[in-house]
Amino acid sequence: MTVDICQKSCKVVKKLIQEIFSTMATSAEDKSSNFLRQFRDLKTREFKLLSAQQFMEVWNHYDTDGNGFIEGSELDSFLTQLVTSINSQDIGPERLDLGSYATVRRKLGCNKKSSHLPQHSVVSPTALMDAKTLLMNAFDENSDGKIDIAELAQILPTEETFLLLFRRDNPLESSVEFMKVWREFDKDRSGYIEADELKNFLLHLLKQSKRDNDVSEEQLITYTDTVLQLFDRNKDGKLQLSEMAKLLPVKENFLCRPVFKRQFRKNSSVSGSASKLTKDDIDKVFRLYDRDNSHYIENEELNGFLKDLMDLVEEDYDEADLIQCREALLRDCDQNHDGKIDYNELRMLLMSYNQVSIDNPGFEQEDSS
Repeated sequence: MTVDICQKSCKVVKKLIQEIFSTMATSAEDKSSNFLRQFRDLKTREFKLLSAQQFMEVWNHYDTDGNGFIEGSELDSFLTQLVTSINSQDIGPERLDLGSYATVRRKLGCNKKSSHLPQHSVVSPTALMDAKTLLMNAFDENSDGKIDIAELAQILPTEETFLLLFRRDNPLESSVEFMKVWREFDKDRSGYIEADELKNFLLHLLKQSKRDNDVSEEQLITYTDTVLQLFDRNKDGKLQLSEMAKLLPVKENFLCRPVFKRQFRKNSSVSGSASKLTKDDIDKVFRLYDRDNSHYIENEELNGFLKDLMDLVEEDYDEADLIQCREALLRDCDQNHDGKIDYNELRMLLMSYNQVSIDNPGFEQEDSS
């Protein structure tokens, strides 16, 4: 009789846990199905250093829809398995005090200084939620509620030379510089970065970090193949503009600031004074793209502006889309037909997307020369 009561109690507890984690793909999985556990050292419980190939395997395992992000149920699955991969039991009733982010990072084995949890430790549902919150606060750098490839590379210990390819510590100043890099490595002017061009680009990044001598030709080929598989979302064997933009980040797309997002995003709603563009906003945009102080946005400056603009409204775009956008913009906004955009033309472009007047009573049209 007592045994029956205990068995029934266990069933109730298990059912309750399953209900708590009903949105998590791995909540009811057996511990042996925890994909991340294979990458931990059995003795120390720390993560082993992942090779480029192993990193790709982890990414592909959790990015099940191949959209370039670990999000939604994928993110729940990843974070749950990240936390529970430490322990011999996944979820249990005991409360584990996770403390600060540094403590969580140490206990999860996300760096070389980590110390392992005792083999008998069990992570409670509450502690698991705490760990997920702390991890997202620490690693979700753009606060979009999902993990991209470069953010995953910060979570999992990965080959240092491979990690350098993500340029997290040294992003480009702006998309103007991005377009210059694009032109430099798109040698055949095909509008794509193909495998051999990508290999040369990755070698260039390693040389900048003075690590090219640390990587053999075979490793470089592996890195090239891995990066191509990670970032080539449409699987055409080459990188288009939007895919290369994920690999080569810029410090900030100024047009991604809320005041511009409201103007350029499709189906956006504009209301009240919060949506007003100021003269200062337009001044900053013009200075950002007029890199040579010529008083015009032209050539790669214009392409950089268009690339940032397209980032707001399209997830996937290639150079042909950029050229089409450039032609449309010049046709509609280049009043003197000189093939470049001056201050007043930029002002008119931004105003055309702004459904309210500029929030500056003394704003007058200015001479761009």
